[in-house]
Amino acid sequence: MRVVIAEDNAILRDGLTALLTERGFEVVAAVSDATGLHAAVADQLPDVAVVDVRMPPSFTDEGLLAALALRRSHPGTGVLVFSQWIETRYATELLAAGAGGVGYLLKDRVADVGDFTEALRRVATGGTALDPEVVGQLMGAARQQDSLARLTPREREVLESMAQGLSNAAIARALSVTERGVEKHIGNIFTKLELPPSDLHHRRVLAVLRLKG
Repeated sequence: MRVVIAEDNAILRDGLTALLTERGFEVVAAVSDATGLHAAVADQLPDVAVVDVRMPPSFTDEGLLAALALRRSHPGTGVLVFSQWIETRYATELLAAGAGGVGYLLKDRVADVGDFTEALRRVATGGTALDPEVVGQLMGAARQQDSLARLTPREREVLESMAQGLSNAAIARALSVTERGVEKHIGNIFTKLELPPSDLHHRRVLAVLRLKG
């Protein structure tokens, strides 16, 4: 089974290479960035690529973007995202891009090497391998987007104004409505975003975080 590894940390990259080689995998390339990953897959046509999420140059989501591109350009190559980070923005798109041949595991939750290699073989042969914590966060993100979709255009405007730090009076002036109208819209926003009254959290801040998330 032919494997390409994309991991910016040299120690982890070499460690994965040695680990997989010892267990019968053929590591045909081990690279440190998305550009190297694309080139290696195009040149080697591996069965599966192991991809970290955060790689050069910005160390944000280059790995996931590269994984999405690979799913489009080389649909026969399985992609196993292996990272300590859960990035919901592109992970949902990655997992929805095909029925199989994809996985997402968290580095600090893989306690057994056998479990990892089994997951890698499963992804390489068209199956899936998903950490339950990844699934939980993706489902939570999807629910948040669904709740935002329930907002009316005016409620969305009010929430965006809140995100700018405007007071109710300022929002009322900006949108040419009464302050009482703004208060009513904010109450509707809290209800639709499922943010009940709480002594522990500031609902206005939580609503803005939903919008920014």
